[in-house]
Amino acid sequence: MLYDILRAVFWFIFRIFFRADISGRENLPQEGPVILAANHLSNWDPPLLACFLSRPVSYMAKVELFEHPVFGAAICNCHAFPVRRGAADRGAIKAAVGVLKQGHVLGLFPEGTRSRDGRMHKAEAGVGLLAAMSGAPVVPACIVGTDHVFAHGSWLPKFHVRYGEPMHFTGDRRNKEELEAFSQEIMQHIAALRAEIEKNS
Repeated sequence: MLYDILRAVFWFIFRIFFRADISGRENLPQEGPVILAANHLSNWDPPLLACFLSRPVSYMAKVELFEHPVFGAAICNCHAFPVRRGAADRGAIKAAVGVLKQGHVLGLFPEGTRSRDGRMHKAEAGVGLLAAMSGAPVVPACIVGTDHVFAHGSWLPKFHVRYGEPMHFTGDRRNKEELEAFSQEIMQHIAALRAEIEKNS
């Protein structure tokens, strides 16, 4: 219930105030496990990436956010689960695989943290590992504009989201180099989506 309410609120905000341009939603499978992998520019990204999709999206969120009782309960009701940053969190990995094994959509930011300079950075191997462990397809997505909300004076920037075609890991899940290569390939697809957005803007 809370997820649906917030999705409607964010849909209105993004459409009306930020003139959100959304494309490629048909690339997200309508059933079965999916990893939704996007670049990360600001705190606007998780709701923007999810609110225009018909399927709920579960996110990892830093464990500190769950320490506030009200906010922690709210994000739990929005399908978020905690992760400890800065170290391999086996509990978070297990929870993420669980989301996928249940046939849901898992939202990830392969770079691991927000980009401070607006550029895309090297992906961590985690997204490749989760794809290999779950067998879920990865839908790359690119977000543009969310890092400029307070940089345009009285003019709000236009948000763009473009979802790409699903990608599948076909290598050896025990091969670290193949997992890392797949993670970087995902970032390359996200960069290509960004080029398409910039070309059409």
